[in-house]
This record gives sequence, structure tokens and C-alpha cells, in this order.
Amino acid sequence: MINPIPDKLVELLSQVSGYIYPNEIEVHWSILIVVYPYLTGLVAGAFILASLVKVFNVKELQSVYKLSLLTALAFLLIAPLPLLFHLGHPFRSYEIFLNPNFSSAMAMFGFVYAWYLMVVLLLELWFTYRRDLIVWSASEKFPMKWIHRATALFSTDISERAVNFDRKVVKAITIIGIPSAFLLHGYVGFIFGSIKANPWWSSVLMPIVFLFSAIVSGIALVITLYMIILPFRNEKIDMKCLDRMASFLFYAVIVDFSLELLDFIHRLYESEESIKILSELVMNKLFISLGIIQVLLGMLLPLGIMISIKLFRFEDELRKLLYFVSVILIQLGIFATRWNVVIGGQMFSKSFRGLTTYKMDITGLEGLLMTLLLLVLPFVILSILFKIFPPWRETAPDGGSAVAIDRG
Repeated sequence: MINPIPDKLVELLSQVSGYIYPNEIEVHWSILIVVYPYLTGLVAGAFILASLVKVFNVKELQSVYKLSLLTALAFLLIAPLPLLFHLGHPFRSYEIFLNPNFSSAMAMFGFVYAWYLMVVLLLELWFTYRRDLIVWSASEKFPMKWIHRATALFSTDISERAVNFDRKVVKAITIIGIPSAFLLHGYVGFIFGSIKANPWWSSVLMPIVFLFSAIVSGIALVITLYMIILPFRNEKIDMKCLDRMASFLFYAVIVDFSLELLDFIHRLYESEESIKILSELVMNKLFISLGIIQVLLGMLLPLGIMISIKLFRFEDELRKLLYFVSVILIQLGIFATRWNVVIGGQMFSKSFRGLTTYKMDITGLEGLLMTLLLLVLPFVILSILFKIFPPWRETAPDGGSAVAIDRG
């Protein structure tokens, strides 16, 4: 007896064009593999913004240093979940530490992740907040008193010597963290760029493009949070800080756009045998997500807005509105970039003679609802981190004082 063809497969077959191999009808790397590099990119970009304060002494960004650090930590805690949910047996993932495979870039992610989380982010966060936690706990009641004492590891030394040591350690960790952030997200582009059998992915520029798009998305995220949180706290937005962040975002967008344009021109110049099917892919399957969302809305329009801000002296309120629109469009464009790379790279046949399609489920581990949950979860964790490590709360300059100053 012949088994009936599943409805999903029938629907996919109806949207196949040309000639493809039977095992290429269904896309195997789903939306979760799109979310994974998107989340890690936000981590890398937010940390790079924080490093501008401690390493490069950009004083205008001091007020967003802690916000950037907490944002990086919140998204890093969720970053491996898309990969774990995509695995057939996620509970076996710990075996990459017990039986390391140094020839597998994906397997080595576990070590890169552990290094970045345990050594870089958590240590920098602890040394940054250590003195504040001690001072806060001295004037608080249960349970925050014990939460802050335990988080400070019951440390009590807030002398000038100890605080100076904390500052030096934070700077050293940040210096180490910059190449670590590059490695965390650059390796994702390395995985795709090293797949020679796929001409859509096989490019030496892929790791660099992934890295700079990560910086763009991370800075845009911190700007978004900064512009949303402060009004809710009835605080005035520091325009010097906002303009400075927007300037760094502007430069990062220019570099990212230049790299993507260079990659596109290089592909056209090479004009390998795959150029015809890739052209069909871009014009048919990816026209909306690549041409409209990624390039037009996510890159050219925000770039034009930021250029106009640079050229004309807009008032503060209009500038804030334009910045907010720009960062939202940039986030949309970066997510579309991840979609076009991951999903788009699986939609053409290795025969170079046909195209398939991708149908996303609503429910299930790799469905739309799970994707939305993974995108919302970092913000939930970030709100919890704000309760424990409020980035807007400052301690009095007197190290022996237990008075806390809340700017809100």
C-alpha cells in the first residue's frame, strides 16, 4: 500500500519551480536558525557599544554603559536556545564539552559561548556592580538586601583601593571581550562562508558582513531601549548621548552597506555558473525580503534619514523621532538579512535548475509562536536584571556612605 503524501509536502511541491532533487523540496534549517544569528548579533553589538566607554573613553556614552552590558547579557542567555530547540536531542548538548570536536565550528560554539558568558560578561558585570551592590544592601530590606549581598559574594570592601582595582579589571576584561565578541558572531558567518557547495553562502566576506551587521543591530537595539525606558521613567533623554550613539550607528551602517555592496559586485563580476539561478532566487523568492525589506527599508531609508540629520539642524523632538524610526527599520532590515542568508541559501537546488519554497508552521518547536517567544524572552530577562542591577541607579561618591541616589 502506498502511503499518502503529507499535505505540507503537497503544498511545497505546488510552489516548486524548475528541477530540484527530492531531498531539497523541504528547507531543513528553519526560522530558529534565523533567530540564532540574529540574537548573537545583538549581543555582540551591545557589548561593542559598552566597550567604547571603558576602552576608548567615549564619555558621552557613560549613561548607557550599564544598559548595554545588561542587554548583552540578557540576549546571550537566550542565544543558544534556538539551536537547542532545533536539535533532535537537545538534552545531549552537554556532550560537546565532554567530547570536544575541534574540527566542527558548530561544536566549538559551546566553548565560545561559555567563555563569553562566564569569563567576559559575568565577570565584567560583577566588577562593575560590586561596590554598588555593597552600598545598596546596607540600606535595603529583605529580600533585596540578601539578593544584593549574595550577588556581591558577601564582599564588604569599598575602599578606594578596591574600587580602583575593580576599574582596572573591568577595563582589562573589556579589552579581552572585544575580540571575543568578534569571535562569537564572526564564527557564525564563518560557518556559512565556509560551505563551498553553496554559492549563496560561500564568500570570504561572509564573516565580516555578519560581524558588522551585528554591530549595527546591537547599537540600534540599545538606542531603542534607551529611547523607550527613559520616558517611562520620566527622565529626559540625553541628546549628546543619543547623538553620539546615532553617529556610531551611522558609521557602522555605512561600513555594513559597503561590504554587502562589495560582496554583490564581486558575485556579479565572477559570474559563475550559479549566477543565473541566484538571480532568479533574488528576483522571485527573495524580492520582498531582500530588495524591499533588507535593502530599501532596512538600509537605504535609515541611511538617508541619518544623512539628513547630519546635514540639517533638526530640533531635538524631530531628531528623536527620526532616530527611533531609523533604528526600528534597521532591526527589521537586519532580521531580513538573516532570513535571506539562512532561508534563501536553501531555496535553490544544487542542480542550479530549480527553486523550492519555505512554509513556516504556526505551532511546534520550530513554528512562529516559538520564534516570537524566543524574541520576547530576552526582554523579560532584561526586566529582571533591571530589578537586580538597575542601570540608572547610582551610589553616593563617598565610599563609606550607604546612601543610594536614583536618577528616576
